[in-house]
Amino acid sequence: MKVYSADTGLMISQTLGDSPFTEGALYEEVYSGDLGINEGMVIENSVAQALAATGRRLFFYARYDLETAANRMEIDFLVRRGDRICPVEVKSGRNYARHSSLDKFRAKFGDRLGESFILYAKDVMKKDGITHLPLYMASLL
Repeated sequence: MKVYSADTGLMISQTLGDSPFTEGALYEEVYSGDLGINEGMVIENSVAQALAATGRRLFFYARYDLETAANRMEIDFLVRRGDRICPVEVKSGRNYARHSSLDKFRAKFGDRLGESFILYAKDVMKKDGITHLPLYMASLL
């Protein structure tokens, strides 16, 4: 189960509240736009808010296998479009080109899936059958 917060500021305070990092440094990084620690958590939470605001129910997929890494995968969101399920990966950093979980998911369920998406901080792009969209377009999925 994943839990998202409707108040991102409260989420940051609750998540990092007991950390020595919060002694001013956290708030300085938030204000400067240079939030390196747990940035993925914050961005994913923002995407969850955008999807929920459009009335979508939030689903994700996770498979954990302690013995075989090739079987492990986690998809941030599953969005229904018509009669198809579209996997959505959220990338907060520069590593948007790496998406092994999405690749494994597409290989396993490909014939039943709709379009695959990566939401990230760059421009619209289609590569290897995956549509890359800027984060601000999350509500349009």
